Amino acid sequence: MQIPELPNLIHYAIPFFIITIIIEVILTVKVKLEDYEFKDAITSITMGLGNVFIGLFTKILVLAFFAFLYKYRVFTIPFTWWAWILLLFAEDFVYYWNHRIAHESRLFWASHVVHHSSTKYNLSTALRQTWSGSFYTFIFWAPLAILGFHPLMILMQMSISLLYQYWIHTELINKLPKWFESIFNTPSHHRVHHATNPQYLDRNHAGIFIIWDKLLGTFEPEIEKPIYGLVSNINTHNPIKVAFIEWHNMLRDIFTSKTSIRKKVLYLFKPPGWKHDGTGKLSNHLRKEWEENKKGEV
Repeated sequence: MQIPELPNLIHYAIPFFIITIIIEVILTVKVKLEDYEFKDAITSITMGLGNVFIGLFTKILVLAFFAFLYKYRVFTIPFTWWAWILLLFAEDFVYYWNHRIAHESRLFWASHVVHHSSTKYNLSTALRQTWSGSFYTFIFWAPLAILGFHPLMILMQMSISLLYQYWIHTELINKLPKWFESIFNTPSHHRVHHATNPQYLDRNHAGIFIIWDKLLGTFEPEIEKPIYGLVSNINTHNPIKVAFIEWHNMLRDIFTSKTSIRKKVLYLFKPPGWKHDGTGKLSNHLRKEWEENKKGEV
C-alpha cells in the first residue's frame, strides 16, 4: 500500500487562527457585543501555542504507539475516498466518547478542564488547549489502528476534527439552518457544552456530528443564555496554573483525604466534584436540583 505524505494541518492553520480572531474582535466591537477580554484571549493563545509545541514531541509517541497496534490490525484499510468517509464517522464517534469520559472521569478532566477554564466564549477559546492530555488521551483512538486505519490517517482525521471545532467557538453565529443543526455540531450546540447553567452541564460532547449526543442521550438545545466557565472558576490568567491546577487539586484530594486506599484511588476515576464522604455535588445533582426548581415554579 502506497502511503502519501500528509501535512500537519494544525501548523498550517495557525495564520488562519490569528486572522480570524482579529476579524472576530472587530466584528464583536462593531455589533456592540461584550468586548474581548484581552488577558483571557492571550492566555488562550498561549495555551494553544504550548499545545502545538508539546505536540511536536507527543505526536512521535502517538504515531509509534499506533504503528505498533497497526501491526496487529484486523483489516488493512486502504487510502481511498470511502476509507476517509468511514474514518470521518469512526474517528468522530471515538472523539465523542473521549470527550464524554473527559467530563465523567477526573483523571481525564484534569487535562480537559483547561479548555473550559475561560469565562469567555470566542475563537480564542478554541485555542485554549491542554498541555498534558496529549500524553495519554490518545489511548481512546487505539481501536482505530487495530481496526485497520493507518496511523497517519488517524492523526490526519484528528487534526481535521480539531480544525472543524475551531469555528464553532463564537457568539457571532446564532442558529444555522435546521437541517445543519440536526446533523452537525454548531456554535449553538457548543455554547451549551461550555456553559455552567445546570441544565447544560456535561451536554453536547460532539466533535463534528451532533448525532452521537442525540442518539446517546447527552443532547441539550440552547434555550437560555449560556454562562461560561467552570462551576468553580479558577480566576487566573497564569498559563502554568491553568495547565496544572486541576492536577494539583486532584493529587491533593488523593493524598490528604482521610479515607481508605480504595476510595483514594476513586478520586482518579469518579467525576469532578466527587468526594469520598458524599459531600461533593456532581453535575447530575445540580441538574436535578434545577429540574426540581423548575417544576416548583410551574
